[in-house]
Amino acid sequence: MNLIYKSTRNDHETATASQAILKGLANNSGLFVPTEIPKLDVTVEELATMSYQEVAYEVMKLFFTDFTEEELKYCIDHAYDDKFDTSEIVPIVKVGDAYHLQLFHGSTIAFKDMALSILPYLLVTAAKKNDVKNEIVILTATSGDTGKAALAGFADVPGTKIIVFYPKDGVSPIQEKQMVTQKGDNTYVIGIKGNFDDAQTGVKKMFSDAELAEEMDAAGYQFSSANSINIGRLVPQIVYYVYSYAKLAADHTITDGNPMNVVVPTGNFGNILAAYYAKQMGIPIKKLICASNENKVLFDFFQTGTYDKNREFILTSSPSMDILISSNLERLIHKTAGSSAEKCAQLMQNLSEEGKYTITDEMKANLEDFVGVYATEEETAAVIKRVYEQTGYVMDTHTAVAAHGYYAYLEETKDQTPAVIASTASPFKFTRSVMNAIDPAYDSQTDFELVDELSRISGTVVPNAIEEIRTAPVLHDTVCAKDEMLAEVKKILGI
Repeated sequence: MNLIYKSTRNDHETATASQAILKGLANNSGLFVPTEIPKLDVTVEELATMSYQEVAYEVMKLFFTDFTEEELKYCIDHAYDDKFDTSEIVPIVKVGDAYHLQLFHGSTIAFKDMALSILPYLLVTAAKKNDVKNEIVILTATSGDTGKAALAGFADVPGTKIIVFYPKDGVSPIQEKQMVTQKGDNTYVIGIKGNFDDAQTGVKKMFSDAELAEEMDAAGYQFSSANSINIGRLVPQIVYYVYSYAKLAADHTITDGNPMNVVVPTGNFGNILAAYYAKQMGIPIKKLICASNENKVLFDFFQTGTYDKNREFILTSSPSMDILISSNLERLIHKTAGSSAEKCAQLMQNLSEEGKYTITDEMKANLEDFVGVYATEEETAAVIKRVYEQTGYVMDTHTAVAAHGYYAYLEETKDQTPAVIASTASPFKFTRSVMNAIDPAYDSQTDFELVDELSRISGTVVPNAIEEIRTAPVLHDTVCAKDEMLAEVKKILGI
């Protein structure tokens, strides 16, 4: 049976999985959601014996039902291969009282690799299935990690171009260097004078521009998205929550179908939404602990039921979470509104026009699985230092936001349920912030001196993703105002 997707803002707009992956964003800026969340058809005992690739197939076959077994296994096997520096793909490491799900062993050392390694294969396969003749233009905004992971995934993929916008002063030096040194004849990187929300808003406007779509079609192009708004990004993220539960069951950390808690450092909401979908599929997850940095719009939402982006935008040491418009929350809002596109569209209109919306008490009751927590900059630095001094383990700033949130939750609730913390990036990606947290005296060193010092104190090898940018030349140096994004895209495409 084919699983059908529909828009969060229009019940009448439907698509197959491959069509939804190709299109990325639905009309009227809606997001594609499955009409139902399928249940896993294998047992935890069976999953516990499987490789990551095998678990990925068991999850994805239920969502991408118009892909053949051969097509899907081809995509999975080519995505999760030796570009990851461990055959486990996502190791689980016990650190203190929690289990860190290390999602940073891919080619760009951040969790975005988990989905962006497979998205190009899904997209190219989807294009063939739907007889697409146009060249696909991947248009994306990044708060730091999606950009490089998407660039690496799509570099020199035939029939595609990729254009990435990022906030010029809103990413770490390592993140920026990773993007601006990207090779590939089809890759374009542009810094904007603004923040991530400005970049994301500009991209969404271009996706919704019917006149632009006509111009592009006439020139042989069509847009697709590599952001987490694409269902082809979201579904692969469900896999590692299923995999982590199976592995904890396999080593008897979890027994007799007992639950785990999941703690996720959250910005655009896609990563924790994937955990929610895993729970809907049948994985016993008790609490979904949503951790925010000082841009705590999600924390306030879970406390009050009001989502309000009318606030100061704060640049923090966890820049991938410096977001005030959490796009994927719309999928959860749609679900909690009884899958009513009309209700969802109205709330999103309120967000667009007034910068805020408030859900009903009935909808808020449907969010009882979620717990909001947050960490200040001082608390983020303190937990990095404390955990390093107690265990020798070094975590990045985003993982630290989640770790602080988890320990605060533990102190308040005394909930001893085994907890998996989504460790979303390597500490090498945010070296200065991490090392300054351990000892402010490190701040006098250069970025790459700090890389070597981090390697020494943590006893870990410098990842190849960092080594290769030490001396790499800058290949992308375009910077534009936020209202010039459309002009830059047209220039690249020659339209």
